[in-house]
Amino acid sequence: MFVTLALLSTSCKSDYPASSRQNRPDDSKAARQVKTARVEETPFGEAVTVNGTLAAFDQTTASVKVPGRLRSITVDLGSVVRRGQVIAQLEQQDYKLRVQQAEAALAQARARLGLSPDGSDDKVNEEQTGTVRSAQAVLDEATANRNRSLKLVEQGVVARSEFDSADAAYKVALSRYQDALEEIRNRQALLAQRRSELSLARQQLADTAVYAPLDGVVQEKRASVGEYLAAGAPVVNIVRMDPLRLRAEVPERDAHNVRSGQNVRVTIDGDTNIYIGQIMRLSPVIANQTRMLLVEADVRNNGNLRPGAFARAEIVTDDAKMAVTVPSKAIVTFAGIEKVILVQNGKALEKPVTTGRRNGDWTEIVTGINVGDQVVVDPGNLQSGQAVEVVE
Repeated sequence: MFVTLALLSTSCKSDYPASSRQNRPDDSKAARQVKTARVEETPFGEAVTVNGTLAAFDQTTASVKVPGRLRSITVDLGSVVRRGQVIAQLEQQDYKLRVQQAEAALAQARARLGLSPDGSDDKVNEEQTGTVRSAQAVLDEATANRNRSLKLVEQGVVARSEFDSADAAYKVALSRYQDALEEIRNRQALLAQRRSELSLARQQLADTAVYAPLDGVVQEKRASVGEYLAAGAPVVNIVRMDPLRLRAEVPERDAHNVRSGQNVRVTIDGDTNIYIGQIMRLSPVIANQTRMLLVEADVRNNGNLRPGAFARAEIVTDDAKMAVTVPSKAIVTFAGIEKVILVQNGKALEKPVTTGRRNGDWTEIVTGINVGDQVVVDPGNLQSGQAVEVVE
């Protein structure tokens, strides 16, 4: 039995040659070169984190002011428009005829006042018009006859009845003179009316063109070429894309810290950029149902943001508050656990951390490491215990 065990022992040792044992890794392997950053306490600011929705700063519907058939439309969904740009055109022939009709009526009104039909000055001297001059001549004659008859009656030359006839003729002439003045004034009023009708006809002709009321992007096209549109019918919806409004609700417990003018850091899903905004409007009341304060911030848009997107925002309530921070590139996330890699005694050491807010290239560390620690930037697949060499 002893011989058999000895043979087995010898056989087992022969399965692991010396060359194999010599090839196992040891601590003499070359150290990996890494770059590090010092954990520092910096002014990171105190913030209130809220969720909200991005909305268009302005949204409007471009409509036709006058009825007509749509002749052309130059924009469609997603088209960028500028304020004052012609985006649609109605048929103009009917409105051109109305302008010609109003011009003819104006010329007729001017002619009845003794003015040239194609002039632009509508001022007239009432006493110099033919109607008033004619009435004035009759009145002057009747006045002279009345005065002459009165003298003759006083001298006893003619009977009283002749004076009465002359006096009646005078009163009729005076009434006709007053009627002539009123007629001229009516014609002046009619001339002003015809002038207004011409201006209105020209304005309606100009209104056959539909202009963009603001800078923005077409959200929806609501009319097609050949369609007859009533006055006020919508043509396109336009939204203003820059800046955008961030509408968010702040819990009542944090509402007293939020004020107009505070900065806001905004992030959206699928976009790594951080957008900067500013609180511009606050609701005067806290909602009874939700106990939330509605706030609005203006956020500049670089073209990547869209109205209606869900957004996360940090309202900076105290810019001077200090926080422990590390470069965001130093944080490694694996299986939902965030960690950093420290350098201690020439070796890597993994440390789980709890992160807070992010501000561009820096991240707040709530727990896990201390100020002064050296963390590896861009650690990649570096593992705890691996030898490292710090390089500048």
